Amino acid sequence: MNKTILLTGLVFGVLAIVLGAFGAHGLKKVLTVDELSSFETGVKYQMYHALFLMLLSILSLNAATKKPVFYLITFGVILFSFSIYLLATRTVTGIDFRKIGWITPIGGLMLILGWGYLFFAVLTKK
Repeated sequence: MNKTILLTGLVFGVLAIVLGAFGAHGLKKVLTVDELSSFETGVKYQMYHALFLMLLSILSLNAATKKPVFYLITFGVILFSFSIYLLATRTVTGIDFRKIGWITPIGGLMLILGWGYLFFAVLTKK
């Protein structure tokens, strides 16, 4: 489980760097300031949670505690950050992703729940 968590964090980290560079260099001239800011928000949250997963992988908690946190954070990043990427680039792609805009807050809620679950697991750990 720890290796899977660590590898997921590393993949999210690499993708955040690639997408951040793409946003800063490739999208800077084609997105509005607001769209670019939204794209950067997705990258930031993805990187924060990449680091979170890497930390989770080395914490001395059992797999029963780590597993739900891992799934909440992983799917939260996918729904939150990746939906932001799609929404921010809709003028470039020509595809109206606003119909999936409801996915973003669900992803954000999953991120919050992942942090909360870990908080209570650590708080109640004996």
